[in-house]
Formats: sequence, C-alpha cells, structure tokens
Amino acid sequence: DVQLVESGGGSVQAGGSLTLSCTASGPTYRTYCMAWFRQAPGKERELVAAYYTGSGTTNYADSVKGRFTISKDNAENSLFLQMNSLKPEDTAMYYCAARSGGCASYALAADYYYWGQGTQVTVS
Repeated sequence: DVQLVESGGGSVQAGGSLTLSCTASGPTYRTYCMAWFRQAPGKERELVAAYYTGSGTTNYADSVKGRFTISKDNAENSLFLQMNSLKPEDTAMYYCAARSGGCASYALAADYYYWGQGTQVTVS
C-alpha cells in the first residue's frame, strides 16, 4: 500500500505562516495527483490544493489562492504546503492525499485513494 505521513502542523497567530510536509512511500505510478485537503469542525472535507506530476500543474481553492503554495520535492518524494497570511478560518485538520492519474475533475475526497493521518493547524 501507498503510505502517506503528514507533519508540520501547529498553532500560530493570525498572519503567521506554517509549512506542512507529506512523505510518500510504497508503489509509485506513472502519473499521479497529490493533494492537500482540510476539514474544519462542522464542515465537509474540502480540497485545498493539488499537484499533478504529469505536468507540474497546480490547482488551489479560491479561499487560499495567493496565500498557499503547493510544491513537490522529487528527490525526497515529498509534498509541501506553504501556508502564509494564515487566518482563523484556516483552522482545520489538514490531510495529504493521492490518486493515480490526473487531478482535473477530481476535487472530492472520495476521488482519492490514499490518505495520511492528518495534522492539525490552529490559527488564533
């Protein structure tokens, strides 16, 4: 099985920054999509950002566009989410996810096959 492990969560003040990381191990695919989701209390799990290995194309939720940056380190097989200008509404459990194939048209949690355990981000 593909294993995903997130790290980097914590508590920060509004306006601060955090960088989340996700390391992947196990079988690899010819092309695949890796993504960050988040789920706040009382809300549905939502796509934050996605990275497609076939082209390097990235996608962002409107709520984080311009503040968050998704990137991948191929040498370490790790995915990152740099989070700047954090707001209290960014408070959520953040999850790393992956699926084979592309990212386009796959924005639901149910579209992703592999998940990490989550890392909590709290913005005061």
